[in-house]
Amino acid sequence: LEQSEAIAKGTEEVRNLGVVNDIINPVKEEKRTQKVDIEARGKKLKEKRSVTVGSSDLILPNHQSTTINGTFNQVSSLIDGVKHVPLTGGESYKTAYEKGHGEGGYTTEGQAASESDVEFGYAEIGKAKITSYSEETEEVIKLPAADYDTVIVSGVGKSIRRKISREILIGDGGSNHLVGIFSNKAEAIDEATDLEITSIDETTLDNIIFSFGGDEDVEDTSVLILNKVDVKAFATLRTADGKKVYDVKSKGNKGTIDGVPYIINSACKAVSNSATTEGEYCMAYGPLSNYELATFSETEVSRSTDAKFKEGMIAHRGVVFVGGNVAAHNGFLRIKKK
Repeated sequence: LEQSEAIAKGTEEVRNLGVVNDIINPVKEEKRTQKVDIEARGKKLKEKRSVTVGSSDLILPNHQSTTINGTFNQVSSLIDGVKHVPLTGGESYKTAYEKGHGEGGYTTEGQAASESDVEFGYAEIGKAKITSYSEETEEVIKLPAADYDTVIVSGVGKSIRRKISREILIGDGGSNHLVGIFSNKAEAIDEATDLEITSIDETTLDNIIFSFGGDEDVEDTSVLILNKVDVKAFATLRTADGKKVYDVKSKGNKGTIDGVPYIINSACKAVSNSATTEGEYCMAYGPLSNYELATFSETEVSRSTDAKFKEGMIAHRGVVFVGGNVAAHNGFLRIKKK
């Protein structure tokens, strides 16, 4: 009898091994049991028999993803386009630029030659300290399946980049601040060259292009920095018969308007926004290399468990020393709301 039971048990074990594929690629016993249960329920339903479903089968279990989905881009690529000057360990930086040169004159015999000196200007770039701070609990690091810790550390760096990218435009040039393109401390730009517009129409882009530069040339195509709302205004502008006025091609933070490159930066006010008041700067047009961003240190992100050890908090702190200023005479055309 014992021998018969052993043979029967062995036969049952062999039968439970499943098909060849199950033997080559074994699955967890739990999954196999679930599969058998589902097949059994299906057979009962085909035979028009009732089945019992437990509450645990009705309420799906909570599973945690091991990845973290990103959000929309919040950093303008303007920071990557300007001229970078590495000056690790420095305190300040001064760069020269040519403002103009004179014109020769008629001279008779024996008279002194006409003077035509070249005029220079200087852009001073001082050191500014930019920091970012973030905290997380020790549970965030130890418990979740997803790598929140890496995202938090990366976020510190992104927040610094975001601040610098905005300050390139709106930095007020005060102590420990960058000098932005729109700042009155950007002495390389003559305020009299600013262009005023009331709205975006069929002549706006041409007015910007032909208003930039000197009296003798139409400059090579530069970059237009503007708000996303104004990009939409260019894209949606139509003629009386419904045709598009501008050919706008968008690709993330950048694109072209009739072949003119543009970069979106939310620090710009929108001309087409009724809330934008008279005199506020909305756009800038020019070669991005005309703005110099000096980095006086590497970006450092440090981590500490000491600051709030009692609460079990982990602190992340990022810091970088940078400076920036317009470093070319009338290097950008600034457009303001009229």
